[in-house]
Formats: sequence, structure tokens, C-alpha cells
Amino acid sequence: MHFALIEGKPTAAESGLKGLCPGCYQPVVAKCGTERVHHWAHLKSKSCDSWWEPETEWHRSWKNNFPLIWQEIFLPDSRTGEKHIADIKTSNGLVIEFQHSHIDPKERTTREGFYQNMVWVIDGTRLKRDYPRLQKAITSFRSIRTGIFRVEYPEECFPSAWLGSSVPAIFDFRGNEAIDDPKDLRNNLYCVFPMRIGRDAIVVVLSRKAFIDAVINGKWTQWANNHMNNIRQVNQEWQEQKDRQQRQQDSINFERFTRALRYKRNRRF
Repeated sequence: MHFALIEGKPTAAESGLKGLCPGCYQPVVAKCGTERVHHWAHLKSKSCDSWWEPETEWHRSWKNNFPLIWQEIFLPDSRTGEKHIADIKTSNGLVIEFQHSHIDPKERTTREGFYQNMVWVIDGTRLKRDYPRLQKAITSFRSIRTGIFRVEYPEECFPSAWLGSSVPAIFDFRGNEAIDDPKDLRNNLYCVFPMRIGRDAIVVVLSRKAFIDAVINGKWTQWANNHMNNIRQVNQEWQEQKDRQQRQQDSINFERFTRALRYKRNRRF
């Protein structure tokens, strides 16, 4: 947890400080060692958010791209009574969750159902094999229009645990590394949408600045919804075309069958 309440004010962790958790109002203490990013920890119990995970510098640097008032927002679950900390919740209600560690698919689904209007940003540097897989497979991306691609085998490009997500999942393969080459693939973000055209995944390649600006300007949700509506329409058209082709093939097969049957009958006489 980045912030605790000291005299009612959100305060970053500094050595020797004590405060209150903004969610459960229990005592927390600043942890400011050299091994982990500075953070607040509960004194007598685990985090009051069961979805909590230790923060990395990657988490912290991503969160700091957005206004302080949007960071670490406690949201109550009316069904369970639990409170969950959204990494970012904008003034328009969009939740952004930054995920470094592995996540159980059941928890991912639960979190998506709870937040609903959300997007994942996933640290693609956690496993060393993930970026080389993208480098190898990106040549097979089929362009729909500038920055938008159909990907026939997305599991060869992205961690398969995220391909079942019901919300957009954005992969960041750069992490905290500074890369001067503007053509390096790691300078881009790769947004995988939660629906497909046939078996093909739809991937939008965008810059960090474009994503951050769209969130801050309140345009991300509409942008994402427009893309998803277009994907649904294209998928419907693709399915209708496939059905027509199947009916035509069925008709051809039936005609061939009846001709063969008539031929056999005629040969008997």
C-alpha cells in the first residue's frame, strides 16, 4: 500500500511513520527497507484486501502516471463485505489494475466481475520467454488497419492465462527499462480485446502516451467500446459469410449425392 492516513491526509511511506489504513482504519507502519519498494503494512493482520499483492517499482511507476486522487481507491463489495483496493479508479469510473505476479483464473474472473469497467495492464517482463515469443510471432500479425491486427494463434504471442479475460488486457514488455530505439517493439503496448473474429484475436498496438492520455482525458472507455462493437459486427458478418458458404457446400454435396444415386439406379437397368 502506497498511502496511509496521517491526521486524515494520504501520506507516502517514510521510515519511522505510523498511520491508519484508508480502508479498514487499522494501524499500519511504514516499511522502508532496501529489498522492496517502500510501502505501508498492517501491524496486526494481513492486508484488509484479499486481492492485495506486494508492489514492485513497475507498479508504482505506472500508478504515478495518474493523479494521486485516482490511486489506491477502496471499493466495498456489498455481497461479501470485503473492501478491495483498485490501483487506479478514474473520475469516470474506469478501473485499471496493474498485475505483475501470476493470477489464478478464478480470481481474475472475480475481479473482472467486481470492477466491470476495467482494463488490465500486465507486466510482460515477469517471464523471460514472453518477449522473445512476441518477437517471433509478430511477423504473422495480419493488419486490419493502422495499429490493429488479427492474430490467428494468440497463445503463441501472449501468456495464455490472460486470453480468457472478459476485459481488455494490455501487455507491457518494457517494464522499467529505458529503451532509446523508437523502433524497439517493447516501446509499445499490446492490447488484446476480449472477443475474437472466428478464432483470431484482435490486438491493438499503441504507445504508452496514447494509453495514458486516453485514460486521463476520459476517452479510453469509449475508445475501447467502439473497438469492441466493431469487432462484434465484423465477427457477425464473418459468421454469416461462413454459414452461407456452409449452406452452399451442403447444397453442392447434396446435389452430388443425388446424382450418384440416380446414376446407380440407372445402371441397374
